[in-house]
Amino acid sequence: MTQRLVIANWKMNGDLAFVEALASSLPSLANVQTVIAPPAVYALRLAELAQEVFKVGLQDVGRHESGAHTGEVSAAMARDLGASVVLVGHSERRSEHAEDDAAVAAKCEQITAAELMPVICVGETLAERESGKAIDRVRAQVMAQKQCLRNAKEVAIAYEPIWAIGTGKSATATEAVQMHKAIRGALEEVAPLAAAEIRILYGGSVNAENAPELFAYSDIQGVLVGGASLDTEQFAAIIRAAAN
Repeated sequence: MTQRLVIANWKMNGDLAFVEALASSLPSLANVQTVIAPPAVYALRLAELAQEVFKVGLQDVGRHESGAHTGEVSAAMARDLGASVVLVGHSERRSEHAEDDAAVAAKCEQITAAELMPVICVGETLAERESGKAIDRVRAQVMAQKQCLRNAKEVAIAYEPIWAIGTGKSATATEAVQMHKAIRGALEEVAPLAAAEIRILYGGSVNAENAPELFAYSDIQGVLVGGASLDTEQFAAIIRAAAN
């Protein structure tokens, strides 16, 4: 069985005290790969504390290798900080920073060149779901990243319905599985040689209560956790649920 992937996205939260507390509280389970994606300023300290219990990720990187790009962190810099995973295309980056599929593709190219693992985030709005366009929208987002999907040594897809992020609402397991199957179909079209090895994660108000139901389905090969990852006990419970 492929290791399930559990990623914590702290967003713009946390401090050094929380870094220390979390690093000492996580279970180490052979069949679960845990990744912590803190604000970039805490990545190096987390990497020092990881001790093979978890890997360190970044929430984003710039689309350029280097240069006059104030405030940006390159993929190579992420690697120097001890990161091995990078989120790309999160809906908050797409909405707050006007990042489109072309920007996501450029970042994926940089992440792949730095030999890091991109986790490509995709998802639909509530209006797209209610109008019956959810699957078409998400498939298009996946298809737009065909070069990254074909070229990366390791890559994952995180499906996060935008209407479920931070709202307390979550897609039902049935809705999530339906979308994961659609994503798998898109992967088989654009990256047939790699499709079977690409893990598909669910994100969107994942917590200790709904994680066991999500992990009951083989199509859900991991989770991307936001708010619940800031509660050490709840996040540890999600990791344990992934192991079952």
